Amino acid sequence: MPTLTPAKLEQIIAIQTTIAAELSVPRVMQLVVEQAQELTGATGAVVEIAEDGMMVYRAGSGSAASSVGVRLKMNNSLSGLSVRTGTVLRCDDSETDERVDREACRRVGLRSMVVAPLRRGLHTIGVLKVLSDRAAAFGDEDTQMLQLLAGFIATAMHNAASFERSQTQALHDPLTGLPNRALFADRLKHAVAQLERRPSRLAVLYIDLDDFKPVNDRHGHAVGDELLVAVSERLRRAVRQTDTVARLGGDEFALLAMDLREAAGAEVAARRLRGAIEDAPYQLSTAVIKLHASIGVAVTDSSRRDKALEILEEADRAMYVQKRQRRGEAPAAVNEG
Repeated sequence: MPTLTPAKLEQIIAIQTTIAAELSVPRVMQLVVEQAQELTGATGAVVEIAEDGMMVYRAGSGSAASSVGVRLKMNNSLSGLSVRTGTVLRCDDSETDERVDREACRRVGLRSMVVAPLRRGLHTIGVLKVLSDRAAAFGDEDTQMLQLLAGFIATAMHNAASFERSQTQALHDPLTGLPNRALFADRLKHAVAQLERRPSRLAVLYIDLDDFKPVNDRHGHAVGDELLVAVSERLRRAVRQTDTVARLGGDEFALLAMDLREAAGAEVAARRLRGAIEDAPYQLSTAVIKLHASIGVAVTDSSRRDKALEILEEADRAMYVQKRQRRGEAPAAVNEG
């Protein structure tokens, strides 16, 4: 295999540096396909990931950009063969190469390609592929460069995925999977900052499960955890996609409702959440539990200069006022300046 020229090596090193700094898996893949196409003079490039016997196009550039999402059978493709063997493969002419699906290549105007496996340890997770509408478009130098890039992208994808997992774990409640207090506070802070730039209104709903402690005392913490998970699922289903529902700790949850047309929208949201929590008993593994909730609400808009922590504390105070006063189906307490 030929030695890469100094100019090509400099390009490879620059690409490696750029990729290593990227912490998003989709962005890593997109950067690599764009660079692979440019380095080899290909008409297109693609990252294919092996999933359940299929090769799935996850990122593409040039002539392959419109193919993202395409799924092809692993057994009928050069990409699948590269995954199975863990080797770099080159097809100089799809019209004569028995390893490729000739008709499929004709449909997309593909005549030659190089496929490099994306390996992480002993596992091959997919391939990096460059393609051309010309026969014999790629040489040994192109093959070597693609192999180097494939090594970079596999490592970068692993590192980015590990970072994303660590971020998710740090900002989400491990029991329910909901955003935790830190993530909720961050989103509330950004939401309040947006109020200064455009007229809008938001609400924070602070939710406490009134009957939770007796559940733990009577049925044990395992049942209590099961109940918290069930409550979180009901809350997820009861909120808008633009809202953030979080577990703040223990049996306390919170909702950030953005872009409310009027303050009364917060009361509507509180009734909806109360209904989600209270309307039906929870059918748990060893018990049937009926819950009640206290919900305090704080509303702010562009005319106020509230800080994020002040709004959260206001909703918390309103929740405790309601907890002391609440009897049966009393409406949520609403604080608004």
